Amino acid sequence: MTVSQPIASEGARRKGRVVLLRHGQTAWSLSGQHTGKTDIPLTGEGRDQARKAGERLRQAFPDGFEPEFVYASPLKRAQDTARLAGFDRMTICDDLAEWDYGRAEGRTRQEVSRLAGREWNLWRDGTQALGSDMDGTWQDTLPSGEHVTVRNGPGETLNQVALRAGRLVARLEPLVNQGRQVLLVAHAHILRILTTQWLSLQADDACKFRLDTAHYSVLSQYKGNNVIETWNC
Repeated sequence: MTVSQPIASEGARRKGRVVLLRHGQTAWSLSGQHTGKTDIPLTGEGRDQARKAGERLRQAFPDGFEPEFVYASPLKRAQDTARLAGFDRMTICDDLAEWDYGRAEGRTRQEVSRLAGREWNLWRDGTQALGSDMDGTWQDTLPSGEHVTVRNGPGETLNQVALRAGRLVARLEPLVNQGRQVLLVAHAHILRILTTQWLSLQADDACKFRLDTAHYSVLSQYKGNNVIETWNC
């Protein structure tokens, strides 16, 4: 779902918001390989996407974001997106790291299903459903020629990811109540799971929210409730 960008009126600028920005395209976001802790770079297209995302954010939020309220994942694809979007000063937040996909890391859903010998779904089955025979360390070569090391192990459960997303929500709500504009630059799954925690939904409801590369969404409050203000812009 794509919703038009918010209009940043005088009244709206005083309203607290949490803006979620997904990082730009990577080789694995194109191929469908699960990209959790593997620290792969943006593609050229991903870098262009990040710059354009910054332009859209500046248009939607002309007052910008104070540096102390800009947070990024510890992974370079998120930090590079923040910098290319124009946010050089940021605080690294470990809770914004992407879901650790464990034995699915670096593999597509189809490949994981083949190795597991059954149809596998991340949201339904989780990482713990995959056997230790899929553990190991291996090298993948990106289209650019760069080599990355992939490590497969137990990974995180959905509940574990939701717990750290819930910790973030507990930190964010007071800032929104103070009228702060907060920017989080991170990854598709952690940002979608964070959204479920903001809305007091079940964590697996995150699968119903589409968030494209270098697109942003806005969480806010309306009549005392935490809401989605706009999505996938």
